[in-house]
Amino acid sequence: MHSTDKELVLSSTEIHDRIQELGKAIADDYQGKELVVIGVLKGAFVFMADLVRAISIPLSTDFIQVSSYGSGSSSSGEITLVTSPAQAIKEQHILLVEDIVDTGLTMRWLKQHFEKEGAASVRICSLIDKSERREHSITIDYPGFPISEGFLIGYGLDYDEKYRNLPAIYHLNLG
Repeated sequence: MHSTDKELVLSSTEIHDRIQELGKAIADDYQGKELVVIGVLKGAFVFMADLVRAISIPLSTDFIQVSSYGSGSSSSGEITLVTSPAQAIKEQHILLVEDIVDTGLTMRWLKQHFEKEGAASVRICSLIDKSERREHSITIDYPGFPISEGFLIGYGLDYDEKYRNLPAIYHLNLG
């Protein structure tokens, strides 16, 4: 990838500063509660690693993997939990961490799934909120940055499994 192929959207400093703010808000809201932070793989792993270090209360972590794709390259509209949490979530306060929420389908399904499993509460933290693409009503309790357009890479976001390791977020020029 050449430097002309991407445009900086969020610097590593901007991301770091916002994560510190999110971590403080989460710690304040969950003070005295058992918090389980669950990252949605693969994209959320970079964000979640920095986020949990910014949360000053005791917590546990876990990961899940979901799929909304059938045999083709476009969404089937059906969500499958590919990897479940390793720990019990019944009566736990769950914070789902996602890299980007656009249509809202996956996050709405996950929130309902964990509520049905008996979680005490389920909230959502997403680094990127593309609310203009929202097709399913879902609230992002802890939004990082609203970004309306563009194909984003870096800081966990990928294109064809590449560029997750970039320290900032860029708009990838595909055309």
